[in-house]
Amino acid sequence: MGSLKDRPSLDWQMAADRAAQQVAVNAALFGENYPGHCTDDGIYRLRPALGVFPDGANQGWTTGFVPGAQWAAWELTGAESLRDAALGHVASFARRADERIDTQTHDLGFLYTLSCVTAWQLAGDQRARSAALRAADLLLERVLEPAGIVQAWGAPDDPAQRGRTIIDSLMNMPLLFWAADAAGQPGLAATAERHVRQLRDHIIRPDGSTFHTYYWDIATGAALRASTQQGLSDDSCWARGQAWGILGFAINYRHCADASLLDAASRCADYYLAHLPDDGVPMWDLAFGESDDQPRDSSAAAIAACGLLELAGHLDMTGSGAAAGAYRQAAEAACASLVSGYVPDSVESGRPLLLHGVYDMPMGNGIDEGNLWGDYFYLEALLRLTNTQWAPWW
Repeated sequence: MGSLKDRPSLDWQMAADRAAQQVAVNAALFGENYPGHCTDDGIYRLRPALGVFPDGANQGWTTGFVPGAQWAAWELTGAESLRDAALGHVASFARRADERIDTQTHDLGFLYTLSCVTAWQLAGDQRARSAALRAADLLLERVLEPAGIVQAWGAPDDPAQRGRTIIDSLMNMPLLFWAADAAGQPGLAATAERHVRQLRDHIIRPDGSTFHTYYWDIATGAALRASTQQGLSDDSCWARGQAWGILGFAINYRHCADASLLDAASRCADYYLAHLPDDGVPMWDLAFGESDDQPRDSSAAAIAACGLLELAGHLDMTGSGAAAGAYRQAAEAACASLVSGYVPDSVESGRPLLLHGVYDMPMGNGIDEGNLWGDYFYLEALLRLTNTQWAPWW
């Protein structure tokens, strides 16, 4: 895939227009149904039936990235068909929240920030606002006291998952911050802040790398132990998790202006950048380097690029211009690599926006495939690059 120094300068708007065209083609293909988490041999297909859920149903943690990508593509192009497609998903998400369909997850933020908070903010859809507030209530049910964390998976009394949260959960706290403002309930913001600070204090190692998951004693609130679910080992650094750390801590700083969160995001960023191959797209776990025969994860690069740009913007405002410039340059380099080496050759029905992602290496899922979150964060990165005044929905 080559070194970045050999790549030509890129027109971000041209890349954004092409990405939006692919979103539009896929929106026409799937309508109000949902593709799978990842492509299958490079093509998205209807989300497979699972238990009581038929093909294409709104289930699992990734369906919010579908309207999220459509909103992002609409913001990039102004195409009303994309706005209409995104609004077409609100009813499904409202029903999912109202009937508590597959809501036993911390990922309610991924699901409802991109599907419903956006629909309220960008189109004034009242049903979307109500659904997002309901999702915030469901997320609150996962708060475990006195640990002060939001449990990641399973029912709150699940013995295998009690007291466990994950670095991805940083991206789900903005739903609570939004709901605190929308409903006039500042206690929701305090709950989100406490969770974020627990991760700040325990999920980042001294060298700036991160654990994937962490357990707390829910009776005493004591921090217990770390583990991984999708990384190489408990002691390694899962690339996508590190990217969630960069973006998640920086985004949460936007809501609570705690300078320690900028420091946390910077520590995550520095470790991540020090463990990249030449083209700026990481292997699926940062334990691996350029010479290792391991799959890259383009989705981690897209997430990290968004995080580096978010972090740079905050550092500019705090007078740390040199650091901001370095992070912004690294983000642009990563995006240049994605545009030049990780985008399909042509826009065709069912194709992803990004190739060469990894979903879950230990489980053998979605290896060297496109995925919905990679597509969304690639679009978000292009939004940030083409419109420096763009305000994230998170």
